[in-house]
Amino acid sequence: MGSLRVTLCTAVLALTALTTPAAHAADPGVSIRPQAPAPGGEVSLKVTGCPGRTATVASPAFVSDARLTGSEGSLTGETRVRTSAEPGSHALTVSCGDLRGKGSITVATHPSAPASPIAPVRAGGGGAAHLASPVDARTTGPGTAQAVTGLVLAGAAALAVVLLPRALGFARSGKTSEARRSRGRK
Repeated sequence: MGSLRVTLCTAVLALTALTTPAAHAADPGVSIRPQAPAPGGEVSLKVTGCPGRTATVASPAFVSDARLTGSEGSLTGETRVRTSAEPGSHALTVSCGDLRGKGSITVATHPSAPASPIAPVRAGGGGAAHLASPVDARTTGPGTAQAVTGLVLAGAAALAVVLLPRALGFARSGKTSEARRSRGRK
């Protein structure tokens, strides 16, 4: 009698395993980071249990459907939550080949302060230059000190052009000095 009972139980288990659809056993699971994003925030999604290399996660809370890619079984992607998304739970649908899965995303309350500046910051790039200088540079040109400095630098450059070749052994006519000519003879 004991072996008949074991045989019947085994037959029932085998029949149940063969008639259960495979899709129910392998529904894709989705994880969301952060778990409760604020409106306008970025969301990282990870789907496991997907037999393909691509999947799509759709939700009315998302700006656009998230396209996920990766290796077999683990797919990742990103999307953004709508700035107009109402706080609370929103449905999401995972499409992975022939498999479909459902889940939800919880949108947090609106942040009290915006994440980025509303107006440009006046810093660097000349935005604050007028505050640092007591004189308006647009109305005044170079003064006497700048003119004299420019003339001295130009004179020094001219002297360098004239004297440097002589110091290195070059004649004024463009011919090399005697020392240079002697190196060329063999």
